[in-house]
Amino acid sequence: MIMFLLTSTALWGDKRPNILFFLVDDMGVGDTSVPFLYKDGGAQKIELNDLFRTPNMGKLAESGRIFTNAYSYSVCSPTRISLMTGQTAPRHRVTTWTHPKQSSIDTGLVKTSAIRSPVDWRITGLDRSLPLLPRLMQQAGYRTLFAGKAHFGPDDTPSGDPTNLGFDVNIAGFGGGGPGSYWGKYNYSANHRTGKHVWDVPGLEKYHGTDVFLTEAITIEMNQAIEETVNRGNSFFAYMSHYAVHAPWLYPDARFIKNYPTLDGQGLAFATLVEGMDKSLGDMIQKLSELGVAEETLVIFFSDNGSAWSTNAPYRDKKGSRYEGGMRVPLIVSWAKPDPHHPMQKKLAIPAQSVTHDVVTCVDLMPTILKIAGAKISKDVVIDGFDISPYFIATEGTHRPQEFLTHFPHKHRDTLFSTYRRKNWKIIYNYASDKWELYNLKLDPFEKTNMVGKQPKLALSLATEMVKQLDAQKAVYPTSISSGKEVKPNLGSL
Repeated sequence: MIMFLLTSTALWGDKRPNILFFLVDDMGVGDTSVPFLYKDGGAQKIELNDLFRTPNMGKLAESGRIFTNAYSYSVCSPTRISLMTGQTAPRHRVTTWTHPKQSSIDTGLVKTSAIRSPVDWRITGLDRSLPLLPRLMQQAGYRTLFAGKAHFGPDDTPSGDPTNLGFDVNIAGFGGGGPGSYWGKYNYSANHRTGKHVWDVPGLEKYHGTDVFLTEAITIEMNQAIEETVNRGNSFFAYMSHYAVHAPWLYPDARFIKNYPTLDGQGLAFATLVEGMDKSLGDMIQKLSELGVAEETLVIFFSDNGSAWSTNAPYRDKKGSRYEGGMRVPLIVSWAKPDPHHPMQKKLAIPAQSVTHDVVTCVDLMPTILKIAGAKISKDVVIDGFDISPYFIATEGTHRPQEFLTHFPHKHRDTLFSTYRRKNWKIIYNYASDKWELYNLKLDPFEKTNMVGKQPKLALSLATEMVKQLDAQKAVYPTSISSGKEVKPNLGSL
């Protein structure tokens, strides 16, 4: 049996900080009024920053710290499993999104003329035998609250229900990666247009037939759960996981339509989803203030992959892609109500209006949250992520290797690839075409010039390291249709 060393009083004494983990679905770095693109030390606004309205994100950035090189995997489930386990996707093997209902359905299946995706990726979703973030937070004394999109595994597995993973409360979470509808009048179901109930959002029956938008409904419910927890005298870990801004982009949020007179159709629906998500952030922070706990609540704002709508401009491509647009995401950390004199904030002093450009990833957030909460994991447990809390308080130096490895041997928008970033360089292998790409992300952040031909030695070095790490993490590779053997990145084609 693995033993966990819980030292929750080591840093904080008898009272620990509350943690609000605010996760947005499919939100890229361009889907906000907050600039995440920096050049020569200064923020560079893009056109989308003037289109989208996210004032509460702006307030959070003003009071805290922005990360301009934060990464997730390019689709949702791999990121979400890494957030639970602190393990990389190649290791936990949930390397693409899982089906909402049936673990027998291979959502990542792809066949080219010669190659197919792996047969042994984990289509059942999250391995519940692993040490999981909410369970460890429970053991550290937190009441654990979940709301919104779960997508940890299909509904016919225990991982489809967040309460089987260590959450005390589950609000509207199930195996699906998106809602059937955002409108209460359609019961948050797609049945009215498809005749099916696969994507029905559960547990919100009190809002059925009403005008309450899904984003608002789960915010109301989470705020009530937080209030109950505070009234009990418990510290809380609130995992607020919005369905927004995931498709369907069919239903604009009526509260914000007037703010976008030049938009219509899906563009209008998406913009109002963004603003509704931001209002949720503001409403939750306001609730924390009303409850008198804002000064002792840490807020971590994050996204599970790049934009599915805006092509994650100005970065190349979007969700599901091997390029930066599929993986670069917003990350902001701040106390809900900054007070430099508050005892907790003195111990975790996040500088206002600050920014870091070092690489951090979704794999890091589980060990970081546990460290802040005071829960430690036995050294016998495999954790790939790093504690990045020193970045939160602007401690000088580099606090994790400046690298990020991805592995996507499946079907989506972009198919069958692995990527590896080390410092300013990024190499990509395309399994179906047996082609390599190499980019200097400092000089060419939007990946316009493939440098493989000009930097063959560097390309081989990075490719060799990528394969070494994939093997060390026991990655499953695509297979040859003719031979049935696995197809690994071909170093001989460099």
